Amino acid sequence: MVVMNDLSLSTRSATPSDLDEVLAFWKVAAEGTSISDDGDGVARLVERDPEALILAEREGELVGTVIAGFDGWRCHLYRLAVHPDQRRRGVGSALLAAAENRFTALGGRRADAMVLDRNTSAHPAWRAAGYGPQPQWSRWVRHLTG
Repeated sequence: MVVMNDLSLSTRSATPSDLDEVLAFWKVAAEGTSISDDGDGVARLVERDPEALILAEREGELVGTVIAGFDGWRCHLYRLAVHPDQRRRGVGSALLAAAENRFTALGGRRADAMVLDRNTSAHPAWRAAGYGPQPQWSRWVRHLTG
């Protein structure tokens, strides 16, 4: 657990008992949905990598999430979501710090983030955290189920 200067804000890894709350939280706080936004998908994540899903809590309430995935080669950030009532209060910064600390401890050298082009309200926050788009890359996707 990482406790920030704001003593009421802390970060920790999710546990299986958190997953229903996380899925409900994403419906309120996340921009868009993912094919993996279901109980089975998130349970697989936590089972495979118990430290990847990082939660931010303020006074015991879930206020933010980030998935900090590391495949042994690259560091990937997904699902940075902060409750609308908690934005611009350090939650995103605390989550990114926890994710980057995780990556550094695992030997990661560069982090990339999945950020929707249309989520223009998030772009300034990512830039302020030192991230920027790479226009020479495109994400190519093929759904494997359904």
